[in-house]
Amino acid sequence: QVQLVESGGGLVQAGGSLRLSCAASGLTFSNYVMAWFRQAPGKEREFVARIRRSGSTLLADSVKGRFTISRDNTKNTVNLQMNNLKPEDTAVYYCAAGLVSGEYNHWGQGTQVTVSS
Repeated sequence: QVQLVESGGGLVQAGGSLRLSCAASGLTFSNYVMAWFRQAPGKEREFVARIRRSGSTLLADSVKGRFTISRDNTKNTVNLQMNNLKPEDTAVYYCAAGLVSGEYNHWGQGTQVTVSS
């Protein structure tokens, strides 16, 4: 059974930083594309970042230059380093996994990130 467990969310002031982690189990982690999505209250879920098996990354325009995604295939984890956070980054952040980029069929339960102004 595939499990994705996010951690690292919390409350931070604007301009601050947080590091989210997602621990994966029940899958061959190195075979999977890993991604982060977020959903703010009253809004649709949106793509944040993804990292392929090769390590190549893609970030949403809204977070480029502030967020970094990385993976550790020895620990089955994917991380999202978030710097210079803004109030509009406030959302529940979800980790996702899929064998094909853009097709994610495994999701975590989410972790809350709140950025105060």
